[in-house]
Amino acid sequence: MRLRVVLEPSEEGGYTVYVPSLPGCISEGDTRDEALENIREAIELYLETVEDDLVYGETAEQVEIAV
Repeated sequence: MRLRVVLEPSEEGGYTVYVPSLPGCISEGDTRDEALENIREAIELYLETVEDDLVYGETAEQVEIAV
């Protein structure tokens, strides 16, 4: 899976990084590389939680669409 992230230098130093397509998925790091590593972990945890919360009925159908 490929996701676009926004990486911004923080006023206090370091970087803040967030994922526009995953509301609330945000992280930070002292360096650019650390911030990107941390957001990868945050994304994994975010998506894991979402998958656990999904409960489908017996008649539910999953359909993939392109946007």
